[in-house]
Amino acid sequence: MNDPITPSTQSTTPISTDDVSVSADQLRRRLNKLSGKREELLRQKQSLSVEIEKADGFLKIADAVTEALDKLSQDVFHRQLRVIETTLTKALQEVLDQPIVFKATSSLKRDAASVEFVVQRDGFDEDIIRGQGGSVANILSVGLRLFAITMLDESKHRKFLVLDEQDCWLHPDLVPRLVRIVQEAGRALGFQVLMISHHDVRHFVRFADRVYRLIPDTGDGVTLERVPTEAEHADTEMAIESADQSHH
Repeated sequence: MNDPITPSTQSTTPISTDDVSVSADQLRRRLNKLSGKREELLRQKQSLSVEIEKADGFLKIADAVTEALDKLSQDVFHRQLRVIETTLTKALQEVLDQPIVFKATSSLKRDAASVEFVVQRDGFDEDIIRGQGGSVANILSVGLRLFAITMLDESKHRKFLVLDEQDCWLHPDLVPRLVRIVQEAGRALGFQVLMISHHDVRHFVRFADRVYRLIPDTGDGVTLERVPTEAEHADTEMAIESADQSHH
């Protein structure tokens, strides 16, 4: 005989209204927090989109800008070479009194600019080192050093140049011409130049600002003698003449 079916007994857990209220507040705070995070991410996305748009715009013109800058650099470089050519040609002709022309030819080797120098006489190339017994090399060496220093950062390099026997291959009569060019270039560019030479001091007194003679003494040292320049002689004579006039 079957047992009678009776309804099963079910257990229930009471839910407090306070618990429901707490859960709703937590969800609300979390929702607000997530909403704030979403707005922040949207702002970041918008900012990044603007930056990406700027970058895309730059990339579109990058090649054209690079090409323009390269062309500008080449133009400046070639203008500098022309200035060097003109200036050193003038220096060669003034010192040597000969129709010598200085040429600078640029080329690209191993992705770097390369410059070759040559002197020409009547359209024919002449060896720089042996030209005029080395005097051409003397003059060009001085000029190129002056140009090189002008390219240096003045905050790191003083405008001071030492020329050690840069007139060694020049005929003594030509030395004053080189001294004059060095003096004029030094003043124009704001340089202080120290020239060391074995030539007689009389070749320097006309154009140098200061002249000193080193005289070997009987010991191991030397004696330093100040040699008046022509300008100092003129100043002294003017001072003497002025003093004489004041006495009269």
